Amino acid sequence: MKASNLTKIALAVALAVPTLAAAESNFQSGATPLSASAKLNIQVTIPKILFLKVGTGTFPNNNAAVDTVSISVPAANVGDGTPVNAAATVAVQVRGNGGNISLNSNTPGPMVNDSADQLAYTTISATSDNAALGHPAFAASGNGTAVTLTATNRVFNETANWTFSYANSAVVAEGTYGGTAAKSGQVTYTASLP
Repeated sequence: MKASNLTKIALAVALAVPTLAAAESNFQSGATPLSASAKLNIQVTIPKILFLKVGTGTFPNNNAAVDTVSISVPAANVGDGTPVNAAATVAVQVRGNGGNISLNSNTPGPMVNDSADQLAYTTISATSDNAALGHPAFAASGNGTAVTLTATNRVFNETANWTFSYANSAVVAEGTYGGTAAKSGQVTYTASLP
């Protein structure tokens, strides 16, 4: 076998063997009392993480399900200025360990119905049952108003329930607005950790 092949084999074996922790040693002998001491460095590596759940999902799993918030205005209240809440709240969770987190919403433009009538996202708002995990206000189109999720000791780990509401401040054409990406009904939330 050639020397270069032996060198390559020796290098491969050296790389394959895990590095062993080395500790100090101390040998003492002689008359009692004796005392020997040795030091060892301990190291723990924690990765930076960021998890965002809006609706369905559990930490730390990825989940492709997109939930739907449904708001139905009673016929007797169309356009009377009485806000109408969604039938159910949306469970939200944010977990990160690298400092403050920025949370924002992004809307695709006005929601449309089957007749192509439009309804602005600015007519929709959300409240949170946890002040530490507020909802970023919607813009008519594009990025909304980001909220800063304040970390303690660089850790943020909060859950909340968001309640969505339609302002109902004007009479608009009948129909079901949004609800799917095709009808501009899909909002994207983004959590950012520097």
